[in-house]
Amino acid sequence: MYQAESSRVPLGHRGLRAGAASGRGGRVSRNVVVLGAVSMLTDVSSEMVSAILPIYLVFALGASPLQYGVVDGIYQGASALVRLLSGFVADRWRRHKDVAAAGYGLSAACKAALVAIGGTVSAVTAIVLVDRTGKGIRTAPRDALIALSSTPATLATAFGVHRAMDTAGALLGPLLAFGLLLLAPARFDAVFVVSVCFAVVGLAVLLLFADGHPRERDDQAGIERTVDAGGRTRPTLREAIALLGERRFRVLVGIAAVLAIATISDGFIYLGLQRTLDLSLTAFPLLFVGAALVYMALAIPAGRLADRLGRTRVFLGGYALLLPVYAVLLVPSAGLVALIFALLALGAYYAATDGVLQAIASALLPDRLQASGLALLVTAISLAKLISSLAFGLVWTLGGLDAAAAAFTAALVAALMLAGWALARSPEAIA
Repeated sequence: MYQAESSRVPLGHRGLRAGAASGRGGRVSRNVVVLGAVSMLTDVSSEMVSAILPIYLVFALGASPLQYGVVDGIYQGASALVRLLSGFVADRWRRHKDVAAAGYGLSAACKAALVAIGGTVSAVTAIVLVDRTGKGIRTAPRDALIALSSTPATLATAFGVHRAMDTAGALLGPLLAFGLLLLAPARFDAVFVVSVCFAVVGLAVLLLFADGHPRERDDQAGIERTVDAGGRTRPTLREAIALLGERRFRVLVGIAAVLAIATISDGFIYLGLQRTLDLSLTAFPLLFVGAALVYMALAIPAGRLADRLGRTRVFLGGYALLLPVYAVLLVPSAGLVALIFALLALGAYYAATDGVLQAIASALLPDRLQASGLALLVTAISLAKLISSLAFGLVWTLGGLDAAAAAFTAALVAALMLAGWALARSPEAIA
């Protein structure tokens, strides 16, 4: 089995953690709940913007599907490379909280920039690039803190709790955007201003209440912990990159990337539903609400199911739920029932894949390289999503929505078959 250089801790070995700080008995730690609150507030801010971004660009600023694909691709993948750096820095200096705070702060500043200069497609593109950089900085350190605050047996549950709280913000954000646009039609600037306020509050909660060193607290309580050989506490960049040398982790990263390339981004799905069903622009943010409500309701049950029945089974099953969503985009006469079905399937897909994938990866990674490993995984996914958004926008522009949806449906079927084949050939089961 792979061993990180200069370490006797094999990849996948996790020290046992007990007590309140670790979530004994299936419960999650206080730190997971605090981080969930931070994500909830930040997601209110982010989803207020993302819920109106497609219609703001396409209808208010006159962007084409291809131009939106460029912006959405940046939204999905611009943070890819910075994730690697932030994850490694957080691991090397054990400053997960500080690195995450820098990312949250940068994103909050970008919300303010939308108010000041976000009146053109080029300006919005630049702001989105910086905002996603902030997300890239914060994601891996935050998820590493969740993993380090949890027991190995409850990883998917802990991520499920976090994602449920995170998704509560994703539910409230579009609702607030809808309410503001209902009171003041086309006043997108009002949405941006309220978004800034929630971003600032989320950053404050992180700085004031989150524990940046949960494992050290376990040490002080006399809880067993994996340690590095020779007392080494700072991993090297070579060790972080060498994580891809372990076959199970490399297979997981490859599967996640291939599936992400075959995934239509939310913005395009909702634009497609709006075109197919001829929904009003004011009601557009409610599409985000419907999927987020299902995600929030199913995130914890999906995490518990994954911990008990197998995380990869739940993960691949979640991606299969995208197929009926794509089918709705291909049905010209789709009505309200089809819309509800699509939103149910989309929310269930996120519940079965998002936190579950992080749990699968966390179980394969040594504690000292949690943020670095998660950064490698999310970087691969982000780059794949960038390619996906550009490709979908291009095919939609050249051949129409039906051609793009049909192409991605075929791609997703092929990706699921490839993922199943890769898992079957894996030398050891990936939990």
